[in-house]
Amino acid sequence: MSTAAPPLDPPLAAANAAAASFAALESKLGYLDAADVERVRQAYRFADTAHLGQLRHSGEPYITHPIAVAAQAAEWKLDAPAIMAALLHDTMEDCGVTKADLVERLGAPVAELVDGLTKLDKLRFNTREEGQAESFRKMLLAMARDVRVILVKLADRLHNMRTMGDMPRNKWGRISSETLDVYAPIAHRLGLNQTYRELQDLAFRYLKPWRYNVLSKAVTRARQRRRDLIQKVQQDVERALGEAGLAARIIGREKPLYSIYRKMDDKRLSFAQVSDLYGVRLILPDIISCYTALGLLHQLYKPVPGRFKDYIAIPKVNGYQSLHTTLVGPASINVEFQIRTEAMDLVAEAGVAAHWLYKSGEHGQLHDAQLGNQWLQSLLDIQNETRDAAEFWDNVKVDLFPDAVYVFTPKGQIMALPRGATVVDFAYAIHSNVGDHTVAAKVNGEQVPLRTEVNNGDVIEVVTAPVSSPNPAWLGFVRTGRARSKIRSHLKSLAQDQSRTLGDKLLAQALRAEGLGKPPGDGPEDKAIWDKLLRFTGNRARDELLLDIGLGKRSASMVAKRLVTLLGEQGVKPDALLLTRARYTAHENLSQGAVTVDGSADVSIKYATCCRPIPGDGLLGYLGRGEGLVVHTDDCAVARRLQHKDPERFITVAWADEPVRAFEVGIVVTVVNGKGVLARVAAAIASAESDIVHLGMPDEVAQDALDLRFVITVRDRTHLDHVLRTLRWTHSVLRATRTVPTAA
Repeated sequence: MSTAAPPLDPPLAAANAAAASFAALESKLGYLDAADVERVRQAYRFADTAHLGQLRHSGEPYITHPIAVAAQAAEWKLDAPAIMAALLHDTMEDCGVTKADLVERLGAPVAELVDGLTKLDKLRFNTREEGQAESFRKMLLAMARDVRVILVKLADRLHNMRTMGDMPRNKWGRISSETLDVYAPIAHRLGLNQTYRELQDLAFRYLKPWRYNVLSKAVTRARQRRRDLIQKVQQDVERALGEAGLAARIIGREKPLYSIYRKMDDKRLSFAQVSDLYGVRLILPDIISCYTALGLLHQLYKPVPGRFKDYIAIPKVNGYQSLHTTLVGPASINVEFQIRTEAMDLVAEAGVAAHWLYKSGEHGQLHDAQLGNQWLQSLLDIQNETRDAAEFWDNVKVDLFPDAVYVFTPKGQIMALPRGATVVDFAYAIHSNVGDHTVAAKVNGEQVPLRTEVNNGDVIEVVTAPVSSPNPAWLGFVRTGRARSKIRSHLKSLAQDQSRTLGDKLLAQALRAEGLGKPPGDGPEDKAIWDKLLRFTGNRARDELLLDIGLGKRSASMVAKRLVTLLGEQGVKPDALLLTRARYTAHENLSQGAVTVDGSADVSIKYATCCRPIPGDGLLGYLGRGEGLVVHTDDCAVARRLQHKDPERFITVAWADEPVRAFEVGIVVTVVNGKGVLARVAAAIASAESDIVHLGMPDEVAQDALDLRFVITVRDRTHLDHVLRTLRWTHSVLRATRTVPTAA
């Protein structure tokens, strides 16, 4: 965007001219061949012309920003199309350049990248609402299709953060929060550790400037006090490695400011209590040398127990490889050492961007550098299962933080899962079909519940059955976005099928009440009737209409009356005998149109917890808006109140001849307070072949008599009567009755 700026003095004008020239970028393109460098030069000329006359907030020519973004992309050794896209990333948004112009001048691949970047530039992440979730979804999907899009976007964001001081202060908070919440985690997930740390520190600087300055001064003072100590550590390490004949590059490193702040905030520590401010990185020629150096270090200084991690044998999920060990150095100061090869160091700092660097060298590491790509590809799988943007955000945000545990399949394959993942997450990580049909699991040869969390080194075996399907309760403990999206997708599909079937039953019942035996069929002559009905209801298809009826979003009676009218226009008259029978039996449970329930797993039918109906009770069915069918007892005070307010939403419901499971029911047992009374009551319930689901006791137990409130399982009313009789015969029980709901 153009901004007015005062005239520049000659030295500053000369500096800006140098920064705006192609020479500032060309020096970093030595890894490209001459033809590619020439293509990049053409993109620079195009961008320079497009941005002519535009200035940044600092007063510099605008072209300095695309050059800086392209230079960062060149640091990652991205290919020529990505460098060209970096130079052109603002031309479509700010300069009126069209995609067709870019295709004509620079080719379709570059135009596609610029188009993807332009769409990302329009995204705003200042809220956690639906708009932010939708924007996040678009960005992740753009990443999954071509990872170069997000790499250039990260380079763009990095330069914007570096020059944030020139921007209006009222934008600092939004942009910094967006960087911390979205872009820094993505950089981490893709293995761009250097970029991740710099984005965090820059965002911290502008989001909490006072705390940043205080910490910065504290670190500077500590650095001055401990400079001699770090130099001594480096000298000791150089001498020990030299005596062993190991050639190593030794780099001192300091914990980033934002990491220090997070550690102090999370663990409620003072600055003086943060012990691992300093670290040393050893870069060695090969893996054997890394392990040899580790042994030498452990002989030189004492290791801190529990602070050794081998990420070479088992890399992190973003491809990171290194040996980590924390040692007690001179003056009892903890120093963390990271030991790795040059190739590992490249992947550690550049992550997925290192993919472009592997033209030669250690090709065995390429697989690890592409692990980030596997995560990006998995986003497309989650997208296929999840159409709702907010749900998509929930499913993937946990995967942005790859704090992983590593487990094994029975055949010895290593799999990485987020910390806290369960055996169900493991099953879905293998394949969605395995997850969908999981019935049991073994960890290290022992049978465990499906909600069991996995730990490093566990060997997990999953048992499946073709008839099994995902359980809604799994959503309460699964950890990975993939598992959550697959389970939700299956349950939604199941719920829609069952609600559609219920809608079909309700419409048929309503039509019988109007004197029609069945709805129109699927023949050509019936299509016109359905088309007119769908225009009336506003639904796109017959299945959608039945789904709305089953979910209670539309009245079956209203649809049936309209259908009778449409059929009447074609000469179809109601059956007088059927109409009379329906009216005379409308009050009876055995009405021909009644919906039957048997307790089977049907997510479109719920049993009210206020009255807890059981077989043998008279029933009322309430078609809640968007809730499906809620079944009450016919004497339930809550249902009676709802029926008085909304009678058209009640339908006839009857029990099936053979219910398929036990049902929960509430009872109140009044007992004489004394030692062992609860045990006697529980034993009596068990002896009557019933299970206790829940027990409620009063807060004040120092009373002569207590009301114990149970939720138990029974087969029907006869079984409930048997349980209550057994309780009444029990010593210390004064009274046992079924819970009766009262209207609110």
